[in-house]
Amino acid sequence: MRIAIILLISCVLIACGDTSVSQIEIKSSDIKNPATETGFDSTYAAQLGADEYGMHKYVLVLLKQGPDRDQDSTEAARLQRAHLDNMQQWAADGLLVVAGPTYNHTSTLQGIYVFALENVEKVDELAATDPAIQAGRLVMESYPWYSSAALMDVNRIHELISKEKI
Repeated sequence: MRIAIILLISCVLIACGDTSVSQIEIKSSDIKNPATETGFDSTYAAQLGADEYGMHKYVLVLLKQGPDRDQDSTEAARLQRAHLDNMQQWAADGLLVVAGPTYNHTSTLQGIYVFALENVEKVDELAATDPAIQAGRLVMESYPWYSSAALMDVNRIHELISKEKI
């Protein structure tokens, strides 16, 4: 009985709360394609290379601390800039769909790449051209990975929401 009273009081307090804070309302019509009942868009799915489950095959690359990290700050900054430029070129070429650093500085894991390719050997060849990997600041491990084809559109969306460029 006490729990019911507490829940009732909680509901009343929540209902009487400050409604001046705007809330985001997500409607199913915002998500679904109004032309279909399921929201499935066969044209968009084909553009993204989606299979019947809306998925796509990728290669996931884990970037870890390499054995040669003793460059001076100028050289380390130059390698980092070249590393970023390289990733931006891969993204522009449609090869790299997701990349980013980790922010757990106690880990040897430094970041990830997700390539829009299925062939691990091809990705290993491509990633081996990364200046940070060539210099030994990073080493990589590559894995076949299966995830949403929606990732194929991440770079386009990122351009729309990023105020500052890397």
